[in-house]
Amino acid sequence: MIDINKTKNNFLEKEKYLSKYASTSNDAVRFVKEANDIRTPYFRDIDRIIHSLSYTRYIGKTQVYSFKDNDHISKRMIHVQLVSKIARTICRALNLNEDLCEAIALGHDIGHTPLGHSGEAMLNDISQKELGEAFAHNIQSVRELMYVDNDGKGINLTIQVLDGIFCHNGEMLTEIYKPMKKTKKAFLTEYKESYKNLKASKKYTPMTLEGCVVRISDIIAYVGRDIEDAINLGTFKRELIPKEIIDVLGSTNKEIVNTVILDIINNSLNKPYIKMSKKVYNALIKLKKFNYKEIYSKSLTKKEYNYYKTGMETIYKVYLKAIKNNDKKNIIYKIFLNNQCSDYNTNTSDKRKVIDFISGMTDNMFLKEIKKYSK
Repeated sequence: MIDINKTKNNFLEKEKYLSKYASTSNDAVRFVKEANDIRTPYFRDIDRIIHSLSYTRYIGKTQVYSFKDNDHISKRMIHVQLVSKIARTICRALNLNEDLCEAIALGHDIGHTPLGHSGEAMLNDISQKELGEAFAHNIQSVRELMYVDNDGKGINLTIQVLDGIFCHNGEMLTEIYKPMKKTKKAFLTEYKESYKNLKASKKYTPMTLEGCVVRISDIIAYVGRDIEDAINLGTFKRELIPKEIIDVLGSTNKEIVNTVILDIINNSLNKPYIKMSKKVYNALIKLKKFNYKEIYSKSLTKKEYNYYKTGMETIYKVYLKAIKNNDKKNIIYKIFLNNQCSDYNTNTSDKRKVIDFISGMTDNMFLKEIKKYSK
């Protein structure tokens, strides 16, 4: 017979040695209280995320490049694992809570669309036009985990994990990251307001230091890896990276990751914030801007972008019509709405249902569907 209390104490043992700035199990709060088991709250959240259907679909979603005949190009699944590993490395060095860090990292991109950031922009245009609300993957990640996954019942994660996912935005780089304490009400207020003010939502600060670690780790994980992907595809040459960046960060993903991680650890140990040196911070900003110009802006041709955008607008109308006509033979019913609970189907607008469905698609499913309805 398992001694539950003794086993749980084994999970809690390492928390005795955490930094005073770390988030502990005693801090963890859920929207719906539930009985504890042998796992600590954040460890339990990791399990819930990796067993979710949303997590399963990571493997078929774009990081930067879609539909490339090269098995070595990163998918979204690889990216989240890299973020998790980098964040846990920093957390371990700073004596922070690795379980919280891992849960945030593994869940941070759950709400990403097919076609990566290009698909996100397309769906944002539809959402703004149809609902008067913004669409962004960090907002959708929270929505997915709270209101869509688990047949529309959500998976009841801790507020610390949800907030870290919501505030992870890897497009916003700052020299220093300081956590901001929040209540459940404050978190929900930020979440709801983000639909109306997308620009402001990108600047929200995580409530935990672990959330701050994941936010910077997101950038560390993609900025060098995306260069390697572009080189593997033959669309970019390493020699193009400016010398002023190479002199500080290096030119390979390995060098960039190592340089930034060590710099953060050196500047953040025993501090209530996560910080980079000005030299590394400035070089990282330059590299990020360089990547946008030389890699991300060229990931899709204008013709490809317009084709996918038109296709997304087409299937949006198809699914909306199917719901209006109660067409149970349509795929939106077969693999989505028929499985959702009555609360979701009753309390969610038809337009929101379609956006939830499209945002959850893998690249291949999206392509199959737009081909089906293309004229």
